[in-house]
Parts: sequence; structure tokens; C-alpha cells
Amino acid sequence: MFKSEKKINTLFHYWLVISLILVFFIIIIGGLTRLTNSGLSITEWELFKGVLPPLNEKSWNNYFEEYKKIPQYKLLNFNMSLEEFKIIFYWEYAHRIVARVIGLFILIPIIFFLISKKIKNEYIKICFFILLLIIFQGTVGWYMVKSGLVNKVTVSHYKLSIHLSTAIIIISTIFWLLMNFLKKKNKKFIKFSNKDLPFLILIFLIFLQIIVGAFVSGLDAGRIYQTWPLMGNSFFPDDITFENYINLIEFNNHSLVQFYHRNLAYLIIVYALILSFSIYKKKMSKLYLAIKFLLFFLFLQAFLGILTLVSGLNIYLASSHQITSVLLILSALNLYYLRSK
Repeated sequence: MFKSEKKINTLFHYWLVISLILVFFIIIIGGLTRLTNSGLSITEWELFKGVLPPLNEKSWNNYFEEYKKIPQYKLLNFNMSLEEFKIIFYWEYAHRIVARVIGLFILIPIIFFLISKKIKNEYIKICFFILLLIIFQGTVGWYMVKSGLVNKVTVSHYKLSIHLSTAIIIISTIFWLLMNFLKKKNKKFIKFSNKDLPFLILIFLIFLQIIVGAFVSGLDAGRIYQTWPLMGNSFFPDDITFENYINLIEFNNHSLVQFYHRNLAYLIIVYALILSFSIYKKKMSKLYLAIKFLLFFLFLQAFLGILTLVSGLNIYLASSHQITSVLLILSALNLYYLRSK
């Protein structure tokens, strides 16, 4: 016999909360793995074989020898010792282990909730969608790693952006499902109405900024201009020339990508302030607290971004900047949820 419906619902609630925390945690680890240039330390997928770390010197040397074959070691880390290699190895290992834990933590309870027939079908369908996203995320993660094993010293920034974007979609979907469950509703995420559109635009702009931020991270574009508010001595980087309109979408250009990242941040701030003014003018009192949270995380995000830049890409500031981006998108989702019908 299955437990009572109330107990199943409580389990479902806790499961969603822990899932949200786990995904948030792996985004932090993933960001630090990228910031420490550790993502290419394990050159094979090892879905089952890599559950345990190397347990003896021979195993460590085997992993190290495989790492020595890739361009990152030959061009950047040719002086690296085995002890130094262990540091970057453990970052990538932690990332993969947490990913495995999340996969199992999502899969097994979904089967249980499905069999129990105590959870709404609408919620179960979203759960399976989350599971599919996680499987897709793991596959993209491996192809991202593969992109850095041949002819490059780092992973493709395009694949990095897909990997990060998928993680944001996963945590956003869990958050939305959790909100629906707590409110006992089934609000649809996308509703194109005049009332909802301004809030959807804000979410889109923040999501776009996260993608551009992934480009900046993947290209190490933050190392080009480490001054603010100007890029060097001018607003527009002086090392860019435009011969045609195609140059405007040259996302392999480090300076241009950083320029877009900066100015998209300014646009989001202005847009959020205008939206805030509209909320207060129309006296949408139920949104007051939500918009305050959003503005707090928005200005904190911008402040951390500036500090990260002028500090020479301090790893703690850079990680905090990435973490705040997740809190920002969740605060935007919370605002939109409270506004939508």
C-alpha cells in the first residue's frame, strides 16, 4: 500500500526543493570548473567507470598521461605536476559526480510518484520533461568537453552557452513547478498577452544576458578590457572594425562579446527600472516585494560584474557573479509568476 496522499504530496514538495538546491549547487560547481580551467582534465566520458576517483598512483598516472595528449596541456600546462593535475581533476570529477547524483535523484522519485498516482498528471509530465532536459544536459556536457580535446585549449563557447542555458532552463522549470505545486495551480509559463509581455521580455533579456555571459566566460573575453566604465579609453572597443553587417554578429570576437555583455546589462537595468516604475504607478501591491528582490539581485549582479572585471577576474568574485545570475533569473520568474493569471 502506498502512503496517504498528504504524505506523498509532502515528499513531492521536499523532492522539488532538494532538486532545486542540487541543480543550483551543480551550476556553482560547473562555474568553478570553468573558472579553474578544469573541464578538460578527464578526457573520457566514463558514465559508469568514473564513479570512483583514482585510488592508486598507477591510476593517477594513467589519467595524467591522457591529459598530456590534449592541446591544453601541450600549449598551456606543459609544466604542470601530478599534484597540480589532481586539483583540476577533482573539480571536474565533483562536477560529474553531482551530475550523476542529480540524474538518479530525479529519475527514481519520478517513477515512484508516477506509480503512486497521487500527483497530478500535469505535474508528472513536467517532471518527465525535466528528466529529458537532464539527459540532454549530460549529452551536451560531454560534446562540450570533446570540443576542447582537439585543436583547442578550451571548450567551445557556443557549446558552453548551450550547456549553461540548459541548466538555467532546468532550474527554472523546477522552480515554476514548485510554485505551481505550492499554490495548487497549473499556470502556463508562456502566455502572450499585453499584461504578461513586459515580464516575459525581462526574462528573455536576462536569459539572453546569461548566454552572452557564457560567451564571455568561454572566450575568456573578460581579460581583454579590464576597465570600467570605458573599454580602455573609449566606450566602444578601439580594436574592432566593421566591414559589413556580418561583423555585428561575430561572436568569436572577444572585444565585441564583452561590449555586448556590458551594454545588455545597462539595457536590463533601465528596462527593470521602467518596469518597477510601472508597477508602482499602477499600484500592483502584490508585486512590490518581488520587484524589490529583483532589483536587489540585478544591482548586485552588475556590481559583482564590475568588480570581477577590474579585479583581473578574481575567481571568487567571478563565481559570485555567476551565482547571482541564477538568483536574478529566479527572481524574474517569481515576479512573472505573481503577475500571471
